[in-house]
Parts: sequence; structure tokens; C-alpha cells
Amino acid sequence: MRTALGRALDREAEKLLACIHCGLCVSACPTYLQLGDENDSPRGRLYLMRAAAEGRLPMTSRALAHHIDLCLGCRACETVCPSGVRYGRLLEAVRADLSRAGATPGLWSVRFLLNHIFTSPTRLHWFFAPARWLRRRAFVRRWAKGKFLPARARLALELLLATTPEEMSPGDERRIIPLAASGRRARRVAFFAGCVARELFAHTNRATMDVLAAHDCEVEDPPDQVCCGALHAHAGEIETARALARRNIRAFERSAAEAIVVNVAGCGAMLKEYGELLADDAEYAERARAFAARVRDVSEYLLEIGLRPGPRPLNLTVTYDAPCHLYHAQRVRTAPLEMIRRLPGLTVVPLTEAEMCCGSAGIYNLRHPGLADQLLERKIAHLRRTGADVLLTGNAGCLMHLRRGVQRAGLSMRVLHPIELLALTYA
Repeated sequence: MRTALGRALDREAEKLLACIHCGLCVSACPTYLQLGDENDSPRGRLYLMRAAAEGRLPMTSRALAHHIDLCLGCRACETVCPSGVRYGRLLEAVRADLSRAGATPGLWSVRFLLNHIFTSPTRLHWFFAPARWLRRRAFVRRWAKGKFLPARARLALELLLATTPEEMSPGDERRIIPLAASGRRARRVAFFAGCVARELFAHTNRATMDVLAAHDCEVEDPPDQVCCGALHAHAGEIETARALARRNIRAFERSAAEAIVVNVAGCGAMLKEYGELLADDAEYAERARAFAARVRDVSEYLLEIGLRPGPRPLNLTVTYDAPCHLYHAQRVRTAPLEMIRRLPGLTVVPLTEAEMCCGSAGIYNLRHPGLADQLLERKIAHLRRTGADVLLTGNAGCLMHLRRGVQRAGLSMRVLHPIELLALTYA
């Protein structure tokens, strides 16, 4: 019986044979740039994958598990690969095989959370309830700054505190004033609320839905939607990811909305790849492709229908960091910047290495905090040189990680989702 990795390699065989060993993937890989180990580059990991698939390296090999686990999954290698190798699909396949082989024992607690908490919106809501209460408490900030907690616990608290809504000024009410009626027929859109985004970034979700309403959209929030499954696929829990995909497809099929709008880059990438995820499912393959064809990042969608910012000038200098799963996975590169540039009163300054991973990568910053912080410090060094008032990025995990980094560095810089800044133009 062929393994998931074996099947994935078969699908990529033509592109892998076309590989010219140019090394572009190596020079674009954040882990290789930090560690300098060929095994921690896309090319090196592909060699390890092929050795495992061909039986030359056991799937239980610690070396294989270690180097695969160190991959951020940012997919920058896909952007630069002239042969078009879809490394991300191979990475998820080998992680699924490693999980089945029990080669990642340290992930048992993560697997429990993913398979038993993140699969139920009700359980997830109660799981995050203490976190929502704690992030508003002053003593938690003292704990995060103290030295008596273990380093990993302090990190978790810092990330939690980084989800607290940031106000641009004390008077901001984040209230939308609807635009004048355009006379156009109202559009119907379905909003994908996400899991962590729904529980910890409700303010960003509200801003998204308000902005869509200001653009003559009737916004649906399907009650049966669940986690997109991205965290599961990245952790090797591929069957759980497929089960979640089927549930979302059923939930959104009931909607006649012309688009499924998402404001989290990682979720959007996963939703757009449901067709590939369920390609071998006779019942869902076509339904998954139809679902994926309707998915749009919010910046994409607003530019498609005609972006209409509000009249309030913001008078800010901003910079933009591109989330990996928006830039590299979805290939949505110009829409966010174009949306930002059209906001009144903004000065947009470029950020060096804006397309390089910040180190968040789902839960990577919790599993590999040392390496994640090295990547974060590299990003912070570039941010210092921008002189920006606001850093914009469109992914929940990146917002947490970057806001934590900015706060620790003592920078007087807000970190916001671009849609939150757009919402302020109507306030």
C-alpha cells in the first residue's frame, strides 16, 4: 500500500524530474538561512522524503522527523521554484505518514487539542473562554514580564496578550458609518469566521463584516462552519483536516453567496486547496472544487467589486508584512498593498524581506521558540528602519507573533489587520 508521501511524490514526479538543482529554494528558505544546514532546506528535505518513500530511510527515523518538524511550511520555495514543485503538499503528506508511524511523540498534546477541541466550535469556545478573561487582567501582564514562570509559559502569555484589540487613539469607537447607497443590487457573501480568529480576534471579524456591509454586501455567517483544518494538515492530522473540510463544504453549500470571504491568510490557503485535499473522495471531489472556486481573501474580493474607502483621512505612515500563506500559497500579492495604498491619508513605506516568514507559522513559535524568535528579531530589525506608525499584516498568527515582537522591542508601533485600518476610514 502506497503511503501518503508516496502518492504525493508520484503526483509531483514530472515536476521533480524537471528540477534543475538551481538552489533558488535554498536561498529563499528561512530555516536554511538561519541554520545553514542543507537538511533544513527544501532541497535537503525533499531528498529525505524520497529516501523515506523508497525505503532507504525508515519513516521512524529521528533525523527525518527532526528536519521535517523544523520546516515552517511557509512555501517560499514554491514561489521561486522554476519547476513548479508544490512542496507544501509533499510536506503535509510526509507529516501525515510520520504521525501514523508514531515518529512525532512530542505532539500528543497537540494532537489531542486538534482532534478533540478544535473539531467542536462549542468545546473550542469554552477552551478559549479563560484566555479571553485573562488577557484583560493587569496581573497577567505582570506575570508575562516576570521571571518566575517557565519561559514557555511566559511566551504563551505574551502571545495571548498580543490578541488584545489595539486602539489607534483613546477616542476610536470602531463604529462604521455606512456609505451612501450606490444603487447597485446588494451582493451576497458568506464570511468564514475561522476558529482562533472567531475566539480571539472577534474585533477583526467585526471590522471585516462591517466593511463588507459598507460595500453593499449582505453578509452571511453560516452557523455550522468549523475550523478550516489548516493546523491539522500542518501537524500531520490529515484525516481530521478532510473531515473538517467536508463539514465546511456542507455548511457553505446551503448558502447562495457569490463568494466565501476570509480574512486569515492561513485559513484562505487551506480553503482554496480543498479541491486537492479531497481529490480522491468520490462524493466530495467536485463539491470541494466548487467550494474552493468561491473563496476570496477579503482584499481580493473588495478590489474585485470596487473598493470604496471611507472619507476619514488617517494621516499615518504604515508598512506591510505579507503573510506567507497569502503571498506564497494563495499567490495574492498585489491586492492587499493596493487596498492599503487607496486608504486616505496614508504614507506607505516598503518593508525589507516583507515576503519572508516572521516565525509564527501556526504553532511553530510555541514548538520551536528559539528559531522562531531569531526570525522575529530579523523582522524587527527591518521594522525599526521603516519609521512606520502602523504595521499591517493579514493573518491571526502573524498578528500575535509580530505584535509580541514589537512590544518586546519597545517600538511605538501598532500592529493591525489591514481591514481594521480600512474600517477606521468610515469611523
